[in-house]
Amino acid sequence: MTYELYIHVPFCLRRCGYCDFNTYTAVDLGAGASRGNYANMVIREMGLVREWQETHGVAEPPVDTVFFGGGTPTILSADDLVAMLDAIRSTWGVAPDAEITTEANPDTVNEYYINRLAEGGFTRISFGMQSAVPHVLKTLDRTHTPENVVAGVKAADKAGLRSSVDLIYGAPGESLDDWRTSVRTAIDLGVNHISAYALTVEPTTKMGRRIAAGTLPRPDDDDEAAKYEIADDLLTAAGLSWYEVSNWAKPGYESRHNLGYWRNVDWAGLGPGAHSHYNAVSSGGDAAAHALRAWDIAHPRLWGVALNEGRIPWAGSEEITAGENLEELIMLGLRIREGLDLDRINRVIVSARESDGSTSLRPVDAARLRPMADEGLVVIETDSTGRSRVVPTRRGRLLNDAVIERVFDLAGV
Repeated sequence: MTYELYIHVPFCLRRCGYCDFNTYTAVDLGAGASRGNYANMVIREMGLVREWQETHGVAEPPVDTVFFGGGTPTILSADDLVAMLDAIRSTWGVAPDAEITTEANPDTVNEYYINRLAEGGFTRISFGMQSAVPHVLKTLDRTHTPENVVAGVKAADKAGLRSSVDLIYGAPGESLDDWRTSVRTAIDLGVNHISAYALTVEPTTKMGRRIAAGTLPRPDDDDEAAKYEIADDLLTAAGLSWYEVSNWAKPGYESRHNLGYWRNVDWAGLGPGAHSHYNAVSSGGDAAAHALRAWDIAHPRLWGVALNEGRIPWAGSEEITAGENLEELIMLGLRIREGLDLDRINRVIVSARESDGSTSLRPVDAARLRPMADEGLVVIETDSTGRSRVVPTRRGRLLNDAVIERVFDLAGV
């Protein structure tokens, strides 16, 4: 059994032009949700979540992975991050080999900060590099320089922390050569994990408004596909293998936390807007346990009000039906290198037919997937025990949404 914890830190020094995450630049957002008091508020939420778990028959083991995301977690002091990690230890326990990660903007950390994280039990740091090209960083409204990234990775190496860097491709004005420069620079850092995400333009962001007004060009799908292939070629040649559509790592250095999401394990999300997922929650009495997802109140002040009143700060929750669970398993399985386990989804299909009366659902076998394999979208791998997995090819990764929809159709979802 695997249990993960995600802590959302909603503060940023400034909002990047492309960002629509639940983040805020104010120092104090009210009801105790301020930068200086944030760790105390999250620690209070831990106690309420643990109490809820015990009441609903959720017996979680020591935490396997912890991930601090944002926003900018490293806008808080290193002592605050360590204090929250210490509180996790006292609330749930932390597994001896746990992976403990924080995201970091490269210009918010220095050698002292990173050493404090290492001393406090962190094992990994994920730097928001985004690009190695100054004009692309400017378009993205990033405040750091390429030199900040180099200094951060060197400090992490010296402290014994594993490093990852995030890249974004498809920014307006970014050429193919610009992108090659960014990928090669990331590889030359010597990190063991690199993420590369296509820029998503949201209409409510500063960049979205500029594109709508015609002052910035709109990202081009063909350009982004070409950049994905460039990244895959360069990263593979450097010894980093893809293990999820947007993630590459040296063997053994995959993000265990992110793999947990894609494997649909239990996780608790703490902080404004964070989501939680549980595979077996008791409703009491003779009712069978069910899967549940929940989400925290998004605005930090209202989140803080709930905590101050002793309420678990959820905006809502919902039971995950067997049919919805099937959709998630298919969607997540077709994003990862280990692939979609056909035996597993066919067991879920049988369960969904029995529990939901979903007569439209039908098993998916290798023969029915053969046309997709013939088109070069997937490969079907069978192990020594006869278990089959469906793995997307590079073309299938580029057309991932379409691949998922076709498998949905085959399963009758």
